[in-house]
Amino acid sequence: MTDAGVRVLLYHATPDAAAIEAAYHEASNRLAGVPGLLANELLRSVTDHDDFVVVSVWRSMDDFQKWEQGTEHKWQTEPLRPFRDGSRGRPFAVYQVTASY
Repeated sequence: MTDAGVRVLLYHATPDAAAIEAAYHEASNRLAGVPGLLANELLRSVTDHDDFVVVSVWRSMDDFQKWEQGTEHKWQTEPLRPFRDGSRGRPFAVYQVTASY
């Protein structure tokens, strides 16, 4: 199988939509130009308005792991950290693309 990309989901919870949107924009600006990061988006649940997910799209698992282990990782994602949803056990998930159209 060829490396078709990776999606990283970060779960967040807050009733303050404006605050998480501001934090998302700040983190996204810090992430600009990271090698292998193709896109990211902030999603809000339509059934639970306090539930948010940041989805980032990576070119490869190798690109994601290099960034995650790098020195800038914590600084770049720091604005969103106060909103992480710890109720799920793990506030993130990593998925590798296995098929797409």
